[in-house]
Amino acid sequence: MLGVKSKAQLKCIYTNARSMGNKQEELEAIVQQDSYDLVAITETWWDDSHDWSAAMDGYKLFRRDRHGRRGGGAALYVRECFDCIELDDCDDKVECLWVRMRGKANKADILLGVCYRPPSQDEEADEAFYKRLAEVSQSLALVLVGDFNLPDVCWKYNIAERKQSRRFLECVEDDNFLTQLVSEPTRGGASLDLLFTNREGLVGDVVVGGRLGLSNHEMIEFSIHGKVRRGISKTTTMDFRRADFGLLRTLVERVPWETVLKGKGVQEGWAFFKKEVLKAQEQAVPMCRQTKWRGRQPAWLNRELLLGLRKKRRVYHSWKKGQAFSPLSWNTRTEGRINPP
Repeated sequence: MLGVKSKAQLKCIYTNARSMGNKQEELEAIVQQDSYDLVAITETWWDDSHDWSAAMDGYKLFRRDRHGRRGGGAALYVRECFDCIELDDCDDKVECLWVRMRGKANKADILLGVCYRPPSQDEEADEAFYKRLAEVSQSLALVLVGDFNLPDVCWKYNIAERKQSRRFLECVEDDNFLTQLVSEPTRGGASLDLLFTNREGLVGDVVVGGRLGLSNHEMIEFSIHGKVRRGISKTTTMDFRRADFGLLRTLVERVPWETVLKGKGVQEGWAFFKKEVLKAQEQAVPMCRQTKWRGRQPAWLNRELLLGLRKKRRVYHSWKKGQAFSPLSWNTRTEGRINPP
């Protein structure tokens, strides 16, 4: 049974992974360390063979894999306590997914989009995306993030060199009134990874920096300021931390097992044994409400790895500010520990 509780701010991170390959463990470590509510990814390079390895404990996963050829793909992890649903999108030409998060009773739903636009995408696929964007932009609260591969667009002055790029600007700004919030380059000197919203004040705290594994794209961290519904679990579970194991042992030992099981068959004996143990358990082990929001920390994620990840990020930010240290050399030295094969 679920109650309802609202959350006023969602902590989010986006990355172009350039293949999740051996980066899944580092991503989980980052998510655990900073407790993100939403994790958006492009260029996952996933296919059906990755179903078993893509799951993250405590999160729902929405995926849009590329079919028929290698690369591409988009994904969104949402903390499993939130009330959300994926919108249908039958156009295979566009690598984009849309997820609606239910708002508080008197608040608007928030629509989240994650998109990967390949550099070679043709105008027909672009127009299919623009058509879908026009439909979803009717939402009162829209957030769109992804890699759009439009390096010739100058977002400071909203101008572009190529025809396709100018059409993109026309669609997002003039037709759908979206505002682009990333003001720094995300790969080399180009702003390829972008973040859009249709409502002032909905998205804030935008920070560009850090890389996932050996990806050559910067990650984008941001917050969504909106109250969304999340269920409060009223499921009860046994609280073994407060259990009286001495009482449990005493209750089980009181049963004259040899006498009561004599003459009973296997099934009948098992049923009696189970009934008596459960009866003792009810008296010795109290129940509690299960209210844990976060997923379990993976067994391999120890203190040493968390410290290594923290050091990697600190060194990277120092390098980005102009200090003499190569993030590539740090990644290479720690790839075996932070990114197990």
